[in-house]
Amino acid sequence: MKDFLPVLKILVRFVVLYIVLVLLYQFYLNSYAEEVVDPFTRNVAEQVASFQSLVGFPTVLVDSMKLHSVLFQTFGKFTTRMVEGCNVISVAILFSAFVFAFYKGTKTFLYVLGGLILLHILNVFRIVLLNIIYLKYPKYEKIGHDYVFPAIIYGGVVMLWLVWIQFFALRKKK
Repeated sequence: MKDFLPVLKILVRFVVLYIVLVLLYQFYLNSYAEEVVDPFTRNVAEQVASFQSLVGFPTVLVDSMKLHSVLFQTFGKFTTRMVEGCNVISVAILFSAFVFAFYKGTKTFLYVLGGLILLHILNVFRIVLLNIIYLKYPKYEKIGHDYVFPAIIYGGVVMLWLVWIQFFALRKKK
């Protein structure tokens, strides 16, 4: 049993932190249940719309209380809609819990902060590209939404995890 103690500690740390973060996030979401979307989701939608407009795809946001989402309208056409699940927080919680499970002091906080910023940027680009696909290449909507773009965001998380494990968590102190 002594051999499994380090693994058990990591697993317990991950599970406890994951549950706490999920509960805090749910509490946050519940406080905005009467809104179209929560403020962070709206902020992500605004960043996507701004970036799309910057790269030549002028976009306006349209609130839909019925769908609890913000719709992207580009060139007068609705492309996709921004819902809470698209804001990358759920993925960020998973990422953070895993990294903190292998806690290595201050660098853990710095790595998580950098990783969260990177995941957020990756997510904004992912949604922008998805909207462009919906607008320009509608026959690729399903494969883009269901396979390619989830692979991008989850692939980013896995790459960050691998870097954390390889270069920080398992690195022996000299």
